Amino acid sequence: MRTFKIPHVFIFLFWIIILCSVLSYVIPSGKYDRKPKDSQKTKQTVVKPESYTEIPKHYSLKSVLIGEEVEGKASPTSLLGVFAAIPKGLSDSAALVFYVFLIGAVFTLIHYTGALNAALFSLIERFNTRPKQLFFILYILVFSGSAFLGLLMEVIPLIPIFLFLAKRMGYDRMFGFGMVGVPIFLGWSTGVTNPFTVLIAQSVAELPPGSGIGLRLVLYVVCAGLGFYFLMRYGERVRMNPSLSHLQDDPFNLEEYGNFEKVVLTRCHVRILGFFVASYAAILVAVQLLGWRLIEMSACFVCIAIVVTFLAGMSGDEAMAALTKGLEIMIVPALVVGVARGIYVVLQEAQVIDSILHYASSSLMSMPLIIAGEGMLLFQSVLNFFIPSASGQALVSMPLMTPLSDILGLSRQTAVLAFILGDGLSNIIIPTNGVLMAMLGVAKVPFEKWFKFVLPLFLASMVVAMGFVAVAILTGY
Repeated sequence: MRTFKIPHVFIFLFWIIILCSVLSYVIPSGKYDRKPKDSQKTKQTVVKPESYTEIPKHYSLKSVLIGEEVEGKASPTSLLGVFAAIPKGLSDSAALVFYVFLIGAVFTLIHYTGALNAALFSLIERFNTRPKQLFFILYILVFSGSAFLGLLMEVIPLIPIFLFLAKRMGYDRMFGFGMVGVPIFLGWSTGVTNPFTVLIAQSVAELPPGSGIGLRLVLYVVCAGLGFYFLMRYGERVRMNPSLSHLQDDPFNLEEYGNFEKVVLTRCHVRILGFFVASYAAILVAVQLLGWRLIEMSACFVCIAIVVTFLAGMSGDEAMAALTKGLEIMIVPALVVGVARGIYVVLQEAQVIDSILHYASSSLMSMPLIIAGEGMLLFQSVLNFFIPSASGQALVSMPLMTPLSDILGLSRQTAVLAFILGDGLSNIIIPTNGVLMAMLGVAKVPFEKWFKFVLPLFLASMVVAMGFVAVAILTGY
Protein backbone atom coordinates (compact mmCIF):
# COMPACT_ATOMS: atom_id res chain seq x y z
CA MET A 1 0.00 0.00 0.00
CA ARG A 2 2.94 2.36 0.58
CA THR A 3 4.07 2.13 -3.04
CA PHE A 4 0.67 1.72 -4.68
CA LYS A 5 -0.55 4.97 -6.26
CA ILE A 6 -4.10 5.25 -7.51
CA PRO A 7 -4.27 7.26 -10.75
CA HIS A 8 -6.70 10.13 -11.13
CA VAL A 9 -10.19 8.91 -11.92
CA PHE A 10 -10.17 10.55 -15.39
CA ILE A 11 -6.88 8.84 -16.27
CA PHE A 12 -8.21 5.57 -14.91
CA LEU A 13 -11.41 5.77 -16.98
CA PHE A 14 -9.48 6.82 -20.07
CA TRP A 15 -7.31 3.72 -19.79
CA ILE A 16 -10.49 1.64 -19.56
CA ILE A 17 -11.74 3.35 -22.74
CA ILE A 18 -8.47 2.42 -24.45
CA LEU A 19 -8.73 -1.16 -23.18
CA CYS A 20 -12.32 -1.45 -24.44
CA SER A 21 -11.22 -0.02 -27.80
CA VAL A 22 -8.55 -2.72 -28.09
CA LEU A 23 -11.09 -5.37 -27.10
CA SER A 24 -13.39 -4.16 -29.88
CA TYR A 25 -10.87 -5.77 -32.28
CA VAL A 26 -10.88 -9.03 -30.30
CA ILE A 27 -14.45 -9.55 -29.11
CA PRO A 28 -16.80 -10.63 -31.89
CA SER A 29 -19.45 -8.11 -32.92
CA GLY A 30 -23.07 -9.13 -32.94
CA LYS A 31 -26.61 -8.06 -32.18
CA TYR A 32 -29.92 -9.19 -30.76
CA ASP A 33 -33.29 -8.31 -32.20
CA ARG A 34 -35.46 -6.31 -29.83
CA LYS A 35 -39.19 -5.83 -29.47
CA PRO A 36 -41.40 -3.28 -27.67
CA LYS A 37 -43.26 -4.32 -24.55
CA ASP A 38 -45.68 -2.51 -22.25
CA SER A 39 -45.05 -3.13 -18.56
CA GLN A 40 -46.25 -1.29 -15.44
CA LYS A 41 -47.58 1.61 -17.51
CA THR A 42 -44.19 2.13 -19.18
CA LYS A 43 -42.83 1.12 -22.57
CA GLN A 44 -39.85 -1.20 -22.58
CA THR A 45 -37.60 -2.54 -25.30
CA VAL A 46 -36.69 -6.14 -24.56
CA VAL A 47 -34.27 -8.58 -26.17
CA LYS A 48 -35.49 -11.61 -28.14
CA PRO A 49 -33.37 -14.30 -26.44
CA GLU A 50 -32.81 -16.55 -29.47
CA SER A 51 -32.15 -13.80 -32.01
CA TYR A 52 -28.38 -13.23 -31.58
CA THR A 53 -26.42 -13.07 -34.82
CA GLU A 54 -22.71 -12.40 -35.26
CA ILE A 55 -21.65 -9.46 -37.45
CA PRO A 56 -18.40 -9.60 -39.48
CA LYS A 57 -15.87 -6.87 -38.76
CA HIS A 58 -14.49 -4.42 -41.30
CA TYR A 59 -10.76 -3.67 -41.19
CA SER A 60 -8.92 -1.01 -43.19
CA LEU A 61 -6.32 1.69 -42.58
CA LYS A 62 -9.03 4.32 -42.69
CA SER A 63 -11.21 2.43 -40.18
CA VAL A 64 -8.26 2.12 -37.79
CA LEU A 65 -7.33 5.82 -37.97
CA ILE A 66 -10.59 7.77 -38.28
CA GLY A 67 -13.31 5.14 -38.63
CA GLU A 68 -15.25 3.86 -41.62
CA GLU A 69 -18.83 2.61 -41.82
CA VAL A 70 -19.58 -0.30 -44.13
CA GLU A 71 -23.10 -1.61 -44.48
CA GLY A 72 -23.60 -5.04 -42.95
CA LYS A 73 -20.32 -4.96 -41.06
CA ALA A 74 -19.12 -3.70 -37.68
CA SER A 75 -16.18 -1.33 -37.32
CA PRO A 76 -13.83 -1.62 -34.31
CA THR A 77 -13.02 1.61 -32.50
CA SER A 78 -10.72 3.90 -34.44
CA LEU A 79 -7.95 6.06 -33.00
CA LEU A 80 -10.17 9.10 -33.44
CA GLY A 81 -13.05 7.19 -31.88
CA VAL A 82 -11.08 6.70 -28.67
CA PHE A 83 -10.91 10.45 -28.12
CA ALA A 84 -14.38 11.12 -29.51
CA ALA A 85 -15.89 8.72 -26.95
CA ILE A 86 -15.41 11.28 -24.17
CA PRO A 87 -17.35 14.21 -25.74
CA LYS A 88 -19.96 11.74 -27.00
CA GLY A 89 -20.35 10.37 -23.50
CA LEU A 90 -20.73 13.87 -22.06
CA SER A 91 -23.32 14.70 -24.69
CA ASP A 92 -25.31 11.52 -24.04
CA SER A 93 -25.43 12.18 -20.30
CA ALA A 94 -25.81 15.98 -20.37
CA ALA A 95 -28.98 16.05 -18.23
CA LEU A 96 -27.37 13.92 -15.56
CA VAL A 97 -24.15 15.97 -15.55
CA PHE A 98 -26.15 19.16 -15.07
CA TYR A 99 -28.19 17.57 -12.28
CA VAL A 100 -25.05 16.48 -10.39
CA PHE A 101 -23.66 20.00 -10.67
CA LEU A 102 -26.87 21.53 -9.33
CA ILE A 103 -27.37 19.22 -6.36
CA GLY A 104 -23.79 19.80 -5.22
CA ALA A 105 -24.17 23.57 -5.55
CA VAL A 106 -27.39 23.61 -3.52
CA PHE A 107 -25.96 21.51 -0.69
CA THR A 108 -22.93 23.80 -0.51
CA LEU A 109 -25.25 26.81 -0.34
CA ILE A 110 -27.12 25.26 2.60
CA HIS A 111 -23.83 24.46 4.31
CA TYR A 112 -22.74 28.08 3.94
CA THR A 113 -25.84 29.21 5.84
CA GLY A 114 -24.55 27.37 8.93
CA ALA A 115 -27.81 25.42 9.27
CA LEU A 116 -26.17 21.97 9.23
CA ASN A 117 -23.50 22.82 11.81
CA ALA A 118 -26.03 24.56 14.04
CA ALA A 119 -28.33 21.53 14.02
CA LEU A 120 -25.47 19.20 15.00
CA PHE A 121 -24.26 21.39 17.89
CA SER A 122 -27.85 21.67 19.12
CA LEU A 123 -28.06 17.87 19.22
CA ILE A 124 -24.75 17.63 21.09
CA GLU A 125 -26.04 19.94 23.82
CA ARG A 126 -29.35 18.14 24.19
CA PHE A 127 -27.87 14.62 24.43
CA ASN A 128 -24.66 15.37 26.27
CA THR A 129 -25.48 12.83 29.00
CA ARG A 130 -27.02 10.30 26.61
CA PRO A 131 -24.28 9.70 24.00
CA LYS A 132 -25.69 6.46 22.60
CA GLN A 133 -28.99 8.12 21.78
CA LEU A 134 -27.14 10.98 20.14
CA PHE A 135 -24.99 8.59 18.12
CA PHE A 136 -28.08 6.73 16.96
CA ILE A 137 -29.80 9.95 15.85
CA LEU A 138 -26.72 11.17 13.96
CA TYR A 139 -26.17 7.72 12.47
CA ILE A 140 -29.76 7.52 11.20
CA LEU A 141 -29.61 11.07 9.84
CA VAL A 142 -26.49 10.29 7.80
CA PHE A 143 -27.77 6.83 6.81
CA SER A 144 -31.14 8.19 5.71
CA GLY A 145 -29.62 11.15 3.89
CA SER A 146 -27.54 8.76 1.82
CA ALA A 147 -30.31 6.19 1.27
CA PHE A 148 -33.06 8.67 0.36
CA LEU A 149 -31.22 11.75 -0.95
CA GLY A 150 -27.96 10.33 -2.28
CA LEU A 151 -25.73 12.27 0.12
CA LEU A 152 -22.10 11.23 -0.14
CA MET A 153 -19.33 13.77 -0.48
CA GLU A 154 -21.55 16.43 1.09
CA VAL A 155 -20.67 15.03 4.54
CA ILE A 156 -16.93 15.61 4.13
CA PRO A 157 -17.01 19.09 5.76
CA LEU A 158 -18.79 17.58 8.78
CA ILE A 159 -16.10 14.95 9.55
CA PRO A 160 -14.19 17.18 12.05
CA ILE A 161 -17.42 17.68 14.03
CA PHE A 162 -17.96 13.93 14.33
CA LEU A 163 -14.32 13.48 15.40
CA PHE A 164 -14.78 16.22 17.99
CA LEU A 165 -17.91 14.48 19.30
CA ALA A 166 -16.16 11.08 19.51
CA LYS A 167 -13.22 12.50 21.45
CA ARG A 168 -15.50 14.42 23.78
CA MET A 169 -17.42 11.21 24.59
CA GLY A 170 -14.29 9.07 25.16
CA TYR A 171 -14.04 7.20 21.86
CA ASP A 172 -11.20 6.99 19.33
CA ARG A 173 -10.68 8.56 15.92
CA MET A 174 -11.75 5.40 14.08
CA PHE A 175 -15.11 5.42 15.83
CA GLY A 176 -15.59 9.11 15.04
CA PHE A 177 -14.87 8.58 11.37
CA GLY A 178 -16.93 5.39 11.33
CA MET A 179 -19.95 7.41 12.47
CA VAL A 180 -19.74 9.07 9.04
CA GLY A 181 -18.13 6.42 6.85
CA VAL A 182 -20.29 3.43 7.81
CA PRO A 183 -23.77 5.00 7.48
CA ILE A 184 -22.92 7.04 4.38
CA PHE A 185 -21.81 3.98 2.41
CA LEU A 186 -24.24 1.45 3.86
CA GLY A 187 -27.11 3.90 3.36
CA TRP A 188 -25.96 4.48 -0.22
CA SER A 189 -26.06 0.70 -0.74
CA THR A 190 -29.74 0.41 0.20
CA GLY A 191 -30.64 2.97 -2.48
CA VAL A 192 -34.21 3.52 -1.22
CA THR A 193 -34.73 6.61 -3.40
CA ASN A 194 -31.09 7.44 -4.11
CA PRO A 195 -31.17 9.61 -7.27
CA PHE A 196 -27.61 8.62 -8.21
CA THR A 197 -28.17 4.86 -8.17
CA VAL A 198 -31.68 3.45 -8.16
CA LEU A 199 -33.35 6.24 -10.14
CA ILE A 200 -30.70 6.19 -12.85
CA ALA A 201 -30.58 2.37 -12.98
CA GLN A 202 -34.37 2.18 -13.21
CA SER A 203 -34.35 4.77 -15.96
CA VAL A 204 -31.90 2.67 -17.99
CA ALA A 205 -33.93 -0.47 -17.19
CA GLU A 206 -37.10 1.31 -18.35
CA LEU A 207 -38.78 0.89 -14.96
CA PRO A 208 -41.00 3.46 -13.22
CA PRO A 209 -38.83 5.74 -11.05
CA GLY A 210 -38.88 4.65 -7.41
CA SER A 211 -40.70 1.39 -8.11
CA GLY A 212 -39.94 -1.69 -5.98
CA ILE A 213 -39.38 0.47 -2.92
CA GLY A 214 -40.88 -2.04 -0.45
CA LEU A 215 -37.98 -4.51 -0.45
CA ARG A 216 -35.45 -1.68 -0.38
CA LEU A 217 -37.10 -0.30 2.77
CA VAL A 218 -36.65 -3.68 4.45
CA LEU A 219 -33.04 -3.68 3.26
CA TYR A 220 -32.68 -0.18 4.74
CA VAL A 221 -33.77 -1.39 8.18
CA VAL A 222 -31.53 -4.48 8.15
CA CYS A 223 -28.40 -2.65 6.97
CA ALA A 224 -28.97 0.27 9.34
CA GLY A 225 -29.22 -2.10 12.30
CA LEU A 226 -26.18 -4.12 11.22
CA GLY A 227 -23.98 -1.05 10.79
CA PHE A 228 -24.99 0.59 14.06
CA TYR A 229 -24.45 -2.63 16.03
CA PHE A 230 -20.99 -3.00 14.46
CA LEU A 231 -20.02 0.58 15.32
CA MET A 232 -21.28 0.61 18.90
CA ARG A 233 -19.75 -2.80 19.64
CA TYR A 234 -16.36 -1.49 18.57
CA GLY A 235 -16.84 1.89 20.22
CA GLU A 236 -17.77 0.50 23.63
CA ARG A 237 -14.89 -1.99 23.57
CA VAL A 238 -12.43 0.81 22.80
CA ARG A 239 -13.93 3.16 25.38
CA MET A 240 -13.52 0.50 28.07
CA ASN A 241 -10.12 -0.71 26.82
CA PRO A 242 -8.23 1.79 24.59
CA SER A 243 -5.61 -0.88 23.75
CA LEU A 244 -8.22 -2.52 21.48
CA SER A 245 -8.28 0.52 19.19
CA HIS A 246 -7.21 0.11 15.57
CA LEU A 247 -5.35 3.41 16.05
CA GLN A 248 -3.50 2.72 19.31
CA ASP A 249 -0.65 5.16 18.60
CA ASP A 250 -2.93 7.98 17.52
CA PRO A 251 -2.72 10.99 19.89
CA PHE A 252 -6.13 12.08 18.54
CA ASN A 253 -5.23 15.74 18.39
CA LEU A 254 -7.74 17.93 16.55
CA GLU A 255 -5.76 21.19 16.48
CA GLU A 256 -5.30 20.88 12.71
CA TYR A 257 -9.03 21.46 12.26
CA GLY A 258 -8.98 24.77 14.12
CA ASN A 259 -11.28 25.84 16.94
CA PHE A 260 -14.75 24.32 17.15
CA GLU A 261 -16.85 27.42 17.62
CA LYS A 262 -20.39 26.79 18.71
CA VAL A 263 -23.06 27.72 16.20
CA VAL A 264 -26.39 28.59 17.78
CA LEU A 265 -29.44 27.11 16.08
CA THR A 266 -31.75 29.95 15.05
CA ARG A 267 -35.23 30.09 13.60
CA CYS A 268 -33.62 30.96 10.29
CA HIS A 269 -31.66 27.69 10.35
CA VAL A 270 -34.81 25.73 11.20
CA ARG A 271 -36.72 27.36 8.34
CA ILE A 272 -33.91 26.56 5.89
CA LEU A 273 -33.65 22.89 6.93
CA GLY A 274 -37.42 22.47 7.11
CA PHE A 275 -37.93 23.99 3.67
CA PHE A 276 -35.23 21.84 2.11
CA VAL A 277 -36.50 18.56 3.61
CA ALA A 278 -40.09 19.36 2.57
CA SER A 279 -39.00 20.39 -0.92
CA TYR A 280 -36.94 17.26 -1.49
CA ALA A 281 -39.79 15.09 -0.22
CA ALA A 282 -42.13 16.81 -2.68
CA ILE A 283 -39.67 16.16 -5.52
CA LEU A 284 -39.52 12.46 -4.66
CA VAL A 285 -43.31 12.27 -4.59
CA ALA A 286 -43.50 13.97 -7.99
CA VAL A 287 -40.92 11.52 -9.38
CA GLN A 288 -43.10 8.58 -8.38
CA LEU A 289 -46.56 10.03 -9.08
CA LEU A 290 -45.94 12.43 -11.99
CA GLY A 291 -43.10 10.64 -13.73
CA TRP A 292 -40.62 13.50 -13.34
CA ARG A 293 -37.13 12.99 -14.74
CA LEU A 294 -33.78 14.67 -14.23
CA ILE A 295 -34.75 17.88 -16.03
CA GLU A 296 -37.75 18.53 -13.77
CA MET A 297 -35.72 17.62 -10.68
CA SER A 298 -32.94 19.98 -11.74
CA ALA A 299 -35.44 22.79 -12.22
CA CYS A 300 -36.67 22.28 -8.66
CA PHE A 301 -33.14 22.54 -7.29
CA VAL A 302 -32.77 25.90 -9.03
CA CYS A 303 -35.93 27.03 -7.20
CA ILE A 304 -34.61 25.64 -3.89
CA ALA A 305 -31.38 27.63 -4.28
CA ILE A 306 -33.33 30.86 -4.85
CA VAL A 307 -35.62 30.34 -1.84
CA VAL A 308 -32.75 29.33 0.49
CA THR A 309 -30.92 32.52 -0.52
CA PHE A 310 -33.90 34.64 0.57
CA LEU A 311 -34.48 32.62 3.78
CA ALA A 312 -30.84 33.03 4.78
CA GLY A 313 -30.85 36.75 4.02
CA MET A 314 -27.82 36.32 1.75
CA SER A 315 -26.94 38.84 -0.91
CA GLY A 316 -26.77 37.77 -4.51
CA ASP A 317 -22.96 37.88 -4.46
CA GLU A 318 -22.80 35.74 -1.31
CA ALA A 319 -25.18 33.16 -2.74
CA MET A 320 -23.29 33.00 -6.03
CA ALA A 321 -19.99 32.56 -4.20
CA ALA A 322 -21.42 29.57 -2.32
CA LEU A 323 -23.02 28.09 -5.44
CA THR A 324 -19.82 28.56 -7.42
CA LYS A 325 -17.86 26.80 -4.70
CA GLY A 326 -20.34 23.94 -4.88
CA LEU A 327 -19.93 23.74 -8.65
CA GLU A 328 -16.16 23.60 -8.23
CA ILE A 329 -16.48 20.73 -5.75
CA MET A 330 -18.71 18.80 -8.16
CA ILE A 331 -16.57 19.25 -11.30
CA VAL A 332 -14.89 15.85 -11.02
CA PRO A 333 -17.92 13.74 -9.97
CA ALA A 334 -20.14 15.42 -12.58
CA LEU A 335 -17.70 15.01 -15.45
CA VAL A 336 -16.86 11.46 -14.39
CA VAL A 337 -20.43 10.59 -15.40
CA GLY A 338 -19.77 11.66 -18.97
CA VAL A 339 -16.32 10.10 -19.19
CA ALA A 340 -17.64 6.79 -17.85
CA ARG A 341 -20.40 6.94 -20.44
CA GLY A 342 -17.62 7.01 -23.04
CA ILE A 343 -16.86 3.38 -22.15
CA TYR A 344 -20.37 2.41 -23.18
CA VAL A 345 -20.06 4.53 -26.33
CA VAL A 346 -16.97 2.57 -27.42
CA LEU A 347 -18.59 -0.81 -26.78
CA GLN A 348 -21.88 0.17 -28.35
CA GLU A 349 -20.45 1.67 -31.54
CA ALA A 350 -18.25 -1.40 -32.05
CA GLN A 351 -21.40 -3.53 -31.60
CA VAL A 352 -19.80 -5.80 -29.02
CA ILE A 353 -22.24 -5.17 -26.14
CA ASP A 354 -24.72 -7.74 -27.39
CA SER A 355 -21.85 -10.20 -27.87
CA ILE A 356 -20.73 -9.76 -24.25
CA LEU A 357 -24.35 -10.19 -23.26
CA HIS A 358 -24.65 -13.34 -25.37
CA TYR A 359 -21.56 -15.03 -23.92
CA ALA A 360 -22.41 -13.98 -20.35
CA SER A 361 -25.96 -15.24 -20.66
CA SER A 362 -24.76 -18.49 -22.24
CA SER A 363 -22.52 -19.15 -19.22
CA LEU A 364 -25.32 -18.34 -16.77
CA MET A 365 -28.21 -19.99 -18.59
CA SER A 366 -27.26 -23.45 -17.30
CA MET A 367 -27.08 -22.20 -13.71
CA PRO A 368 -29.99 -22.01 -11.24
CA LEU A 369 -31.64 -18.58 -11.20
CA ILE A 370 -30.41 -17.79 -7.68
CA ILE A 371 -26.79 -18.49 -8.60
CA ALA A 372 -27.19 -16.39 -11.74
CA GLY A 373 -28.56 -13.52 -9.65
CA GLU A 374 -25.67 -13.77 -7.20
CA GLY A 375 -23.32 -13.74 -10.19
CA MET A 376 -24.80 -10.41 -11.28
CA LEU A 377 -24.21 -9.05 -7.76
CA LEU A 378 -20.56 -10.15 -7.75
CA PHE A 379 -20.06 -8.79 -11.27
CA GLN A 380 -21.25 -5.34 -10.18
CA SER A 381 -18.98 -5.46 -7.12
CA VAL A 382 -15.92 -6.20 -9.23
CA LEU A 383 -16.90 -3.62 -11.85
CA ASN A 384 -17.13 -0.96 -9.14
CA PHE A 385 -13.37 -1.25 -8.59
CA PHE A 386 -12.80 -0.09 -12.17
CA ILE A 387 -15.70 2.38 -12.41
CA PRO A 388 -16.22 3.80 -8.90
CA SER A 389 -18.75 6.38 -10.08
CA ALA A 390 -22.20 4.98 -9.27
CA SER A 391 -24.07 6.93 -11.93
CA GLY A 392 -21.30 6.29 -14.45
CA GLN A 393 -21.32 2.59 -13.64
CA ALA A 394 -25.10 2.47 -14.05
CA LEU A 395 -24.75 3.87 -17.55
CA VAL A 396 -22.08 1.28 -18.37
CA SER A 397 -23.46 -1.87 -16.76
CA MET A 398 -27.24 -1.53 -16.75
CA PRO A 399 -27.53 -1.61 -20.56
CA LEU A 400 -25.93 -5.06 -20.22
CA MET A 401 -27.72 -6.23 -17.09
CA THR A 402 -31.20 -5.22 -18.26
CA PRO A 403 -31.41 -7.48 -21.32
CA LEU A 404 -29.41 -10.15 -19.47
CA SER A 405 -32.14 -10.31 -16.85
CA ASP A 406 -34.71 -10.63 -19.66
CA ILE A 407 -32.84 -13.57 -21.16
CA LEU A 408 -32.32 -15.33 -17.82
CA GLY A 409 -35.93 -14.86 -16.78
CA LEU A 410 -35.08 -12.53 -13.87
CA SER A 411 -37.06 -9.38 -13.21
CA ARG A 412 -35.48 -6.06 -14.09
CA GLN A 413 -36.04 -4.95 -10.49
CA THR A 414 -33.73 -7.77 -9.41
CA ALA A 415 -31.09 -6.53 -11.85
CA VAL A 416 -31.41 -3.04 -10.35
CA LEU A 417 -31.15 -4.47 -6.83
CA ALA A 418 -27.98 -6.39 -7.77
CA PHE A 419 -26.53 -3.18 -9.20
CA ILE A 420 -27.19 -0.92 -6.20
CA LEU A 421 -25.89 -3.54 -3.75
CA GLY A 422 -22.83 -4.42 -5.81
CA ASP A 423 -21.98 -0.77 -6.40
CA GLY A 424 -22.75 0.43 -2.89
CA LEU A 425 -21.23 -2.14 -0.56
CA SER A 426 -17.87 -2.29 -2.31
CA ASN A 427 -17.58 1.50 -2.00
CA ILE A 428 -16.79 1.10 1.67
CA ILE A 429 -13.57 -0.82 1.02
CA ILE A 430 -12.10 -0.16 -2.45
CA PRO A 431 -9.15 2.28 -2.81
CA THR A 432 -10.39 3.48 -6.21
CA ASN A 433 -13.35 5.15 -4.50
CA GLY A 434 -12.27 8.80 -4.58
CA VAL A 435 -14.84 9.90 -2.01
CA LEU A 436 -13.69 7.29 0.51
CA MET A 437 -10.04 8.24 0.02
CA ALA A 438 -10.88 11.94 0.40
CA MET A 439 -12.85 11.26 3.60
CA LEU A 440 -10.00 9.18 5.05
CA GLY A 441 -7.60 12.00 4.22
CA VAL A 442 -9.72 14.56 6.04
CA ALA A 443 -10.09 12.28 9.07
CA LYS A 444 -6.35 11.36 9.12
CA VAL A 445 -7.20 7.65 9.06
CA PRO A 446 -4.79 5.41 7.06
CA PHE A 447 -6.52 3.30 4.41
CA GLU A 448 -4.94 0.05 5.60
CA LYS A 449 -6.25 0.67 9.14
CA TRP A 450 -9.73 1.42 7.80
CA PHE A 451 -9.60 -1.71 5.63
CA LYS A 452 -8.82 -3.90 8.63
CA PHE A 453 -11.52 -2.19 10.70
CA VAL A 454 -14.35 -2.37 8.16
CA LEU A 455 -13.59 -5.73 6.47
CA PRO A 456 -15.80 -7.79 8.85
CA LEU A 457 -18.71 -5.40 8.25
CA PHE A 458 -18.19 -5.56 4.49
CA LEU A 459 -18.25 -9.37 4.49
CA ALA A 460 -21.34 -9.49 6.70
CA SER A 461 -23.05 -6.92 4.45
CA MET A 462 -22.28 -8.98 1.35
CA VAL A 463 -23.92 -12.01 2.98
CA VAL A 464 -27.00 -9.87 3.66
CA ALA A 465 -26.95 -8.61 0.07
CA MET A 466 -26.80 -12.14 -1.32
CA GLY A 467 -29.73 -13.06 0.90
CA PHE A 468 -31.84 -10.16 -0.41
CA VAL A 469 -31.01 -11.00 -4.03
CA ALA A 470 -32.13 -14.58 -3.35
CA VAL A 471 -35.36 -13.34 -1.77
CA ALA A 472 -35.98 -11.05 -4.74
CA ILE A 473 -35.62 -13.97 -7.13
CA LEU A 474 -37.78 -16.36 -5.11
CA THR A 475 -40.57 -13.81 -4.68
CA GLY A 476 -40.53 -12.53 -8.26
CA TYR A 477 -39.59 -9.03 -7.03
